[in-house]
Amino acid sequence: MSNVTADYLVDRRKLRRQLTTWRVAAFALAVVAVLVAAFRFGGLVGPFRPHIAKLELSGVITGDEETLKRLREIGRSSAAAVLLEIDSPGGTTEGSEVLYEEIRRLEQKKPVVAVVGGMAASGAYIAALGADRIFAHGNSIVGSIGVLVQYPNFSGLMDKVGVKYESIKSSPLKASPNGFEPTSDAARDAIAALIADSFSWFKELVRERRGMSEEELAKVADGRVFNGRQGLPLKLVDALGGEREAIAWLEHEKGVASHLPLRDWSRPPNFAGFRLSSLAADVAETVGWRVLADSLRQTSLTSAGSVDGLVSVWQMYSGD
Repeated sequence: MSNVTADYLVDRRKLRRQLTTWRVAAFALAVVAVLVAAFRFGGLVGPFRPHIAKLELSGVITGDEETLKRLREIGRSSAAAVLLEIDSPGGTTEGSEVLYEEIRRLEQKKPVVAVVGGMAASGAYIAALGADRIFAHGNSIVGSIGVLVQYPNFSGLMDKVGVKYESIKSSPLKASPNGFEPTSDAARDAIAALIADSFSWFKELVRERRGMSEEELAKVADGRVFNGRQGLPLKLVDALGGEREAIAWLEHEKGVASHLPLRDWSRPPNFAGFRLSSLAADVAETVGWRVLADSLRQTSLTSAGSVDGLVSVWQMYSGD
């Protein structure tokens, strides 16, 4: 055999070994990707096996269709119970009402327990009222029972700079109040009546769902917030605790097996809605490529929508 033929055969063997190595590496990476996806989304058959569904309600509550859709999907799934993790200052009054009603419909199918993280104030507390039981940590914020309308008034500034705002209305209360003219007594009374009606609805919801007397309701319905320890004797929450205590209650009171897996429904439950860049970041981090993982995660952006109309929200103001 000539040296040329021998060298050729050696090179062929090397190429075959390299090709085999790359194939094995590609297969291993694919397996890792599937395992990561299965872990993140509860497994390919996650919705069809018994589990405890966990759904996070955070940020400004608007009654968005995506959250309502998740609640409906949980209702159709094989989840044995639902754990709502709430951390929100509230949101629109109408959006909170829609969310509450969807949670109540879900509760007709499966036991629902709410766990308050940082806060469940105003509209977020309305959502919590839809659950069978409310848990909160000792320093969680709850309450802020009330309805609010806010609008700026630039009329004084406009007078100083010599700008006038003119409008032609079909009636005096059309588009009132607004920030370009002083608020008339009639406009103020109309908005006050609107707020009073929504506030009455909010209070009645609290009284009914929390089993309060009129005297007990009056102690908590002045708009103030309470922490979990204060809210417990006031009937705003049922018990102090978090996820562990909530699952124990589900087992003891609702017969839900505590060993069931906890499946996070806060992310899209199937591959139709998941971000490829996010999965790729998880795979990169799994194999040790942290710089690439961080770069991929930076492509994931979030945005917040605007809030308009009546709001049931709590915030701590700064300044005078």
